[in-house]
Amino acid sequence: MHTGSSRSSAPGSGHWQRGCRAGELLLRALEDLSQLDFKLFRDALAHAELRGCSPIPWGRLEKADWIDTKNLMLEFYGAEAALDVAITVLEHIQRRNAAALLRESRERALGPASLLGSSPSDHRSGYKRAVRQAYGRMKDPNARVGDSVSLSARYARLVMVTEHRDEHQREREIAAVGRGHADLMKERASCSIAIADLFKPDDEGWSPKEVVLLGAAGMGKTMTARKIMLDWACNQMFEEFDFVFYIHCREGNVLAGEASMADLLERCCPGSALPLDAVLQQPEKLLFIIDGFDELRFSVEQPWSELCAEPGERRPVDVVLASLLRRRLLPHSSLLITTRPAALQNLRRLLQHERCAEILGFSEADRRDYFQRFFGSAEQAAAAFRFVRGHELLFTMCLVPVVCWIVCTVLRQQLGRAGGLAHSPRTTTGIYVLYLSALLRSLRGRQRQDVPAVLRRLCCLAAGGLGGHRVLFEEKEVQGLALGRQEALPLLLNEHLFQKDISCVSSYSFIHLSFQEFFAALFYLLEDEGEAQEPPVGPSRDVKELLESYGSCRNYFILTVRFLFGLLNEDRRRELEQETGCKISARIMQDLLEWLQDSQKTALALLLEETGLVRDLELCHCLYELQDERLVAAALCPFTGLRLHGLNLNRFDQVVLAFSLRRFPGLQVLELGHCCFLWDEPEDTAEPQPCKKPHGEAPEEERTPPPIHSLCQALEASGCQLKTLRLDRCELSSACGAALGSVLGTSPALTELGLAGNKDLGDEGVRRLCEGLRRGAGPLRELRLGGCSLTAAGCRALASVLAAVPGLALLDLSDNAVGDGGVRELCAALRGPGRGLRKLELWQCGLTELGCETLAAVLADTPSLAELHLGGNAVGDGGVRRLSRGLRDPRCRLRTLSPSLAELHLGGNAVGDGGVRRLSPGLRDPRCRLRTLSLWQCGLLGACCEDLCSALRAGCALETLDLSENNLDKGSVQALCWALGQHPGSLQKLWLPSSGLDEETLREAAELEQVKLV
Repeated sequence: MHTGSSRSSAPGSGHWQRGCRAGELLLRALEDLSQLDFKLFRDALAHAELRGCSPIPWGRLEKADWIDTKNLMLEFYGAEAALDVAITVLEHIQRRNAAALLRESRERALGPASLLGSSPSDHRSGYKRAVRQAYGRMKDPNARVGDSVSLSARYARLVMVTEHRDEHQREREIAAVGRGHADLMKERASCSIAIADLFKPDDEGWSPKEVVLLGAAGMGKTMTARKIMLDWACNQMFEEFDFVFYIHCREGNVLAGEASMADLLERCCPGSALPLDAVLQQPEKLLFIIDGFDELRFSVEQPWSELCAEPGERRPVDVVLASLLRRRLLPHSSLLITTRPAALQNLRRLLQHERCAEILGFSEADRRDYFQRFFGSAEQAAAAFRFVRGHELLFTMCLVPVVCWIVCTVLRQQLGRAGGLAHSPRTTTGIYVLYLSALLRSLRGRQRQDVPAVLRRLCCLAAGGLGGHRVLFEEKEVQGLALGRQEALPLLLNEHLFQKDISCVSSYSFIHLSFQEFFAALFYLLEDEGEAQEPPVGPSRDVKELLESYGSCRNYFILTVRFLFGLLNEDRRRELEQETGCKISARIMQDLLEWLQDSQKTALALLLEETGLVRDLELCHCLYELQDERLVAAALCPFTGLRLHGLNLNRFDQVVLAFSLRRFPGLQVLELGHCCFLWDEPEDTAEPQPCKKPHGEAPEEERTPPPIHSLCQALEASGCQLKTLRLDRCELSSACGAALGSVLGTSPALTELGLAGNKDLGDEGVRRLCEGLRRGAGPLRELRLGGCSLTAAGCRALASVLAAVPGLALLDLSDNAVGDGGVRELCAALRGPGRGLRKLELWQCGLTELGCETLAAVLADTPSLAELHLGGNAVGDGGVRRLSRGLRDPRCRLRTLSPSLAELHLGGNAVGDGGVRRLSPGLRDPRCRLRTLSLWQCGLLGACCEDLCSALRAGCALETLDLSENNLDKGSVQALCWALGQHPGSLQKLWLPSSGLDEETLREAAELEQVKLV
């Protein structure tokens, strides 16, 4: 809104007198109007969308007479600008004679200088000011009263290419998703043409006069056209043009009557007082932006003789526009025409030597830039972008600007609510429904009425193409479904022109394969009521056939099935019915739920008799799209657990998984072996990274919840009746240990916890985990922490758990550098009464002879211990001696090799023949119950075999004896095999090395059923 009269008045009597004369002219023009025209004038002044004219509130105009209206206009616009506005309003209410009379009176009273300016640059500057005012701000489709944003601040660069792509390249663009699509867009962006270069000469020196800006619905054509207007007015591009005029074809459709080119520009362009007759005399300095050619509702193919050639010639508006487009009118001017692909063939017939640039949408970098511009807050933009980037499909579809806007709008609303993005209210299906709704809302009248019929045929086309694995459709297919005549077609299908032999042929596609899959899902849900004529024969509408195809071509139908579940959500069905006018049925719901449950009964599940486990994350994705608490719980009711393996869980996968876990009524088992919880740094454009952080960033990790946080929250919200939780090799960080400790501290049923292979968990993560376990892990029976980078400090925390959880039967600390000090911490806790530890695994833990001495001292006080694994430690001969000596301690009730000890693993230790000799008496003792003795790679030679033969002859209880990877000679092996043949006892497996033995010895050994040669 203009304030006061500062625009047209300055100190001095001359300016004051001009203001008075302007007021008199305005009052006289108002007084000459009839009562009806004066009312129309005031109404237009308050409500009409007049370029360059800020409205005056109706509350101030409703009871205003001529003088009041004159004073309001002088107050709002200033003296001479008020005359500009009056002329514009008079023309708007079709009082052209009055407008012309006021224009002439003004020129006589104030002189031509006030109208035309002192030089051509003056009226050009004035016009640019009007353009900046009219185009500088924009309103979002959901803007409230008073909401607007700066166009420059919101607009992000779009990838535009001028080269044509063949069918194979088009198919790649349509079908690619995720990282593949991002790489493809990056490749296209590398040869993108800038807007400012659209009219520049090519390598051969040719400069186009006609540029076609091609783009699918929602791709940003109109915003780009308006940005061009603004940038020209800000002297940032196209300085070769004195004037740039913007004409939107949708507005041209409603312009009635006859008009000259100058009249048309007065109606469509901001400001007034522009000497258009003079401006149009220099067409080579003019650029006309014709926005939305595909929206024209009249033909532009009139006979050449019916077109007009003079700018002042008054003809019907469609003739004037046709004359401009076909270069009969102002042939030396430049044109920039935007259109959807489906109208390109019609446009091509009108133009002569055009340059065509296609808008492909946002590259990955452009999407990031758009998020920054939309949110303003760097923190919110980064959080939203990371979330969307973790959602492969949604991130792909954000190449379309209108989808990007929809996603950002939804996420901004969610960020303002409790829980943030962890509980996103919009599914993938919901976003696609919003996108379709945004497209359909631009339709009016007959087009709107045709939507149900068009949609049914479009869904038939989509489903047929999906069944045939096709994304490009021939023109005859589209016409065969009676789609070619529908005016809504350009909104939903893209047209592509390909060279074939000596001709050009048209092919059609959806904007992306995922949109085709959306319509294919809708095909199975649309009711047929209300359609007079059935479409031609298409694919079967039996959803069971689709689900059978899913089993053999899973990757091709996976998204269609997701959309089926999403479209069965009651809210989504209602939204879609309101927007499309179609009836959507939920009749297939039961079929889908039964199929979902049966899909987990794989051959492996049946073989292992584990049909009660969910083994596919896709089931969770389907249930997430459904978003129905009751149905989700019913679908999960037959299952008792979830087991996933080897998945990279992005942020959206984590949300989906957490959604199902919260609603899993009988959840007892959760196994996510080798699954990685991914995160994305805002600055990182490479592959997603696991949840670990580099060393030295602990403070940031403390502030930011780890990705596993959402999973832990879901377990806590579900009541957490888990009995088994395994997160082996999931690249968990120390912060993940804290999150797990928090939820497991309230888990009264947990009996097994496996976190092996999480090398970034470390002492700190285990310490924080143990804080939770001490609070509520009473029934815990098994704890596996192998390969978690533990040291003696971590063992100190574990010792506190051993004291608090007397029922712990298995503790696995293999592949941790706990050393002798760590064993000392553990043994101190094992000495207490009531300890039930049966199995202790200390493979490759850096133990020495000293560690064996500590273990020997505690074995006497641990009668429950049945298995002890010490492989891969440098315990040596001395370690075995100390271990044996400890077992013979007079305080030890076990006397020799503990009657309860069932397994002893010493592999990888330099035990030597002497160590075996010291073990031999214990093996021969009739009270010894040792079942497994592992001595692989222990530096054994032939001498040890005599002691082992002695044990076999004495009838020892050994069932498995592993002597592999030792240098046993021929005679020793033959003696061992002879003793085994004569006194097999209970030995079932004898592992022997095959290297260094002759064929005869190998044959003799192989004849024994128990012998395994390696």
